[in-house]
Amino acid sequence: MSKWNKLIERIYNLSKDLRFDELRKVLESCGYVMNSPRTGSSHYTFRKRGCQPITIPKHEPIKKVYVEMVRQIVESEAKKNEDAE
Repeated sequence: MSKWNKLIERIYNLSKDLRFDELRKVLESCGYVMNSPRTGSSHYTFRKRGCQPITIPKHEPIKKVYVEMVRQIVESEAKKNEDAE
C-alpha cells in the first residue's frame, strides 16, 4: 500500500495522530489553496472555488473535528470522480 493510500486510510479512520502538513497535502490535492493567517494567528484557511472555505489551526495533534471535515472533502471528491467516469 502506498504512502498516499495509507494517509487516506488514516483520514477515513479519523486517526488522532495526523499532522497539519498531512491534511494540507490532502486538501491541496483536492484543489484547495492555502491562505496564510494574518498577524500571528495559527489558523490557516483553505479555499476552493465553489466550495465552503475550511479553517484549520496549525496545532499538533489535529483535533478530530478538523479530520472529519477533511474526510468529508475526500469522500465528496471521490464521489465526483466516480460520477465523472
